[in-house]
Amino acid sequence: MFERFARSWSLIKASASVLKQDKELLLFPLLSSIATLLVAAAFILPALGLGALDGLDRMGEEGLPPLAYVLAFLFYLAQYFVIFFFNTALVGAAMIRLQGGDPTVSDGLRIAGGKLGVIFGYALIAATVGMILRAIQERAGWIGRWIAGLLGAAWTVASFLVVPVLVSRDVGPLEAVKESAVLLKRTWGENVIGQGGIGLVFGLINFAVLLLGVALIVAAAMSKSVVLIGLAVAALVIALVLGALIQAALSGIYSAALYRYASGEGESEGFDGALLGRAFAPKP
Repeated sequence: MFERFARSWSLIKASASVLKQDKELLLFPLLSSIATLLVAAAFILPALGLGALDGLDRMGEEGLPPLAYVLAFLFYLAQYFVIFFFNTALVGAAMIRLQGGDPTVSDGLRIAGGKLGVIFGYALIAATVGMILRAIQERAGWIGRWIAGLLGAAWTVASFLVVPVLVSRDVGPLEAVKESAVLLKRTWGENVIGQGGIGLVFGLINFAVLLLGVALIVAAAMSKSVVLIGLAVAALVIALVLGALIQAALSGIYSAALYRYASGEGESEGFDGALLGRAFAPKP
């Protein structure tokens, strides 16, 4: 286990070296965040006007009204489509770098634009899974929340390589999900530890940044300077947002490298071939 964790940490650092060469990859999670906020506003504001959210306070007694379920599904679908579109652009650009090229933002958007149909299909699958998990949570109490949590974690891990599959191969969304699950059998340790490692590292970093930011805000408040308080709050928000963008970019690069070696596509620039050979050797 310790050897596997050390190996995965080395792969995370390799992903960071790729991001250092192509800092423009950070634009994809940034655009994704902006687009998801716009989608959320486009759904929430009309829903408030139609009163579709009035039944939320009665969820435990009567359940959500039918219109709220329809809006929830459409919201999931739109959000997933946006997220998968920009993630496809990120992974596509990362693939170019891993193959020795020099990607641009337009390269990533072009790749994602050529996959609109399968991205929508995958978003449809993910939205359906999300609604099923939500229904389990609502109808089975704390047991349902526990079951939904386990199923959600399993889905997240099993579908981690779907986007690299869609970028690299001309397959449909169902085939991509199946292939991702098959590849998981060979890379489950690196997959889980890699995702968990990135999350753990940035969780600790964000915690430290939050503590420092709060300390700065308190110091600024003691000075009774509105300008200093505003600057401290702005610095904290910018640091947290930048951390989230870097985490998302590293996750996309990591998934691209993981797929290339799990599928036998050859070495990736910036990654140790011997290390990857040990990490992704087929299980006996």
